[in-house]
Amino acid sequence: MSETKPTRPFLVWLLIVLQLLLGVGALGGGGQFIAAPDGSIINMPISVLQNSPFKNYLIPGLILFVFVGLFPVAVAYSLWKLPAWRWPNAINPFKKMHCSWAASLAAGAIVLIWITVEVQFMTPVFIHFFYLGWGIVLILLTLLPAVRRYAQLPHRD
Repeated sequence: MSETKPTRPFLVWLLIVLQLLLGVGALGGGGQFIAAPDGSIINMPISVLQNSPFKNYLIPGLILFVFVGLFPVAVAYSLWKLPAWRWPNAINPFKKMHCSWAASLAAGAIVLIWITVEVQFMTPVFIHFFYLGWGIVLILLTLLPAVRRYAQLPHRD
């Protein structure tokens, strides 16, 4: 029997799109903070950081860019292609699942952690609740049976 990639159900496509949109948005936001750590590109005053451990937006921008930007983009790609990468399996706690499934759960958790930490240092606004919901949706979609079946290993004829 040869290994085959399963047909992607609609819910997997939805998860791929949500991961990709999250990542692209965070790449843009994080990139703007990296390019202008004073927040000037998006008119975000440094005073927003007054209760935080940061003097400017460089470190938060780097974290946003890498963990909420690059990581979900890589997750979207991995969910789409189901590449036969071996190296992620070293940290994949779900050995019967493709690494993209565990990574998708992690991406949802990262968004929840990011927003939870962020609101510790600033007054919550609508966007925080929006992204909190987005993280929850990522986790819930990842846990749905159709997505789990898609990500189960091995994929055989």
